[in-house]
Amino acid sequence: MLMRHGTRGFARSLMGARLFSANTGSTGGVRWRSTLTLGESEKEHKEQVVVNGSAGNNNEDGGSGNKDVASYWGVKPEEIKKDDGTPWKWNCFRPWEAYQADLTIDLKKHHVPTTLLDKLAYWTVKSLRFPTDVFFQRRYGCRAMMLETVAAVPGMVGGMLLHCKSLRRFEHSGGWIKTLLDEAENERMHLMTFMEVSQPRWYERALVFTVQGVFFNAYFLAYLASPKLAHRVVGYLEEEAIHSYTEFLKELDKGTIENVPAPAIAIDYWRLPADSTLRDVVMVVRADEAHHRDVNHFASDIHYQGQELKDSPAPLGYH
Repeated sequence: MLMRHGTRGFARSLMGARLFSANTGSTGGVRWRSTLTLGESEKEHKEQVVVNGSAGNNNEDGGSGNKDVASYWGVKPEEIKKDDGTPWKWNCFRPWEAYQADLTIDLKKHHVPTTLLDKLAYWTVKSLRFPTDVFFQRRYGCRAMMLETVAAVPGMVGGMLLHCKSLRRFEHSGGWIKTLLDEAENERMHLMTFMEVSQPRWYERALVFTVQGVFFNAYFLAYLASPKLAHRVVGYLEEEAIHSYTEFLKELDKGTIENVPAPAIAIDYWRLPADSTLRDVVMVVRADEAHHRDVNHFASDIHYQGQELKDSPAPLGYH
């Protein structure tokens, strides 16, 4: 019995010494020692992790700072550089997630509602436009900000539900999980961009909490009840988004809204020329919305034909 307690005490002491060594180090880095697995022979691994903070410590606003980051598990932040050798300053997206928008897409395409569900989806979206017009009027920067906090929800909800369905049924999704999650991420990057252009007021931030909470739960239930209705709603929402960004462009062209230089995050995300302006950003965002319109109307049509999304390959990379 005494030997058992002695062995346990020695093990605790040994573990305490290792935990203490994990919190001590030298200037410019932190030393850590891997713990031992019970039953294995004693092996010690020493590794000094030194991170200068050039890539992994920047925030989503592009700010930089020099911090020492230690990973107990040996995971090191990636240090990514641009083609010209300069550090990549964004950790909200990576260079391989950037792309050039297709501005040749048809902006006037419209799905004419014919069935009862289509008309329900269409008039639901139309009814939501009125309070938005009253609240924001011609403040298109703040309107875009609010629009993107809502537009990023459907792709995440749809992708999550398809993910769970794939797990339950032990089946593939036909690529639709990734397509919908990519749509949600793309909409979120729209928000990150417009946050650089328009600073929301406190009551607008409060409105985001309310609208997002209501819309998330409503869309979640709608998708469970009828995916074809849910995707049709998003298709019509995107048609309204195209209209809103077209009005935004008109105000920019008239000089009512200042055509300021494009935010740095937008230049890197859409691979825009360095001298791009806010108008160029609105153009590529509007093109993205047109692509999302097509994807969601296409998804709804698949359901209308009595099939599941997995039966038709998803348009991966179709922004």
